[in-house]
Amino acid sequence: MAIKNLSIRIDEEMLDKLHIVADYEGRSANSQILILIRNCIEQYERSNGELFAAEKGEP
Repeated sequence: MAIKNLSIRIDEEMLDKLHIVADYEGRSANSQILILIRNCIEQYERSNGELFAAEKGEP
């Protein structure tokens, strides 16, 4: 699986708070974001069924 980059816009206060939470958990901000995204997807799938990522070249 390839690692992709994603840029987001986030206000300074929220970013500062993210860093506080990540530091408390002993993680980088990047790792904390990945955990939050993973948790969000797992929660969505529990409610709505498993998601399947399209293969490269498929719509």
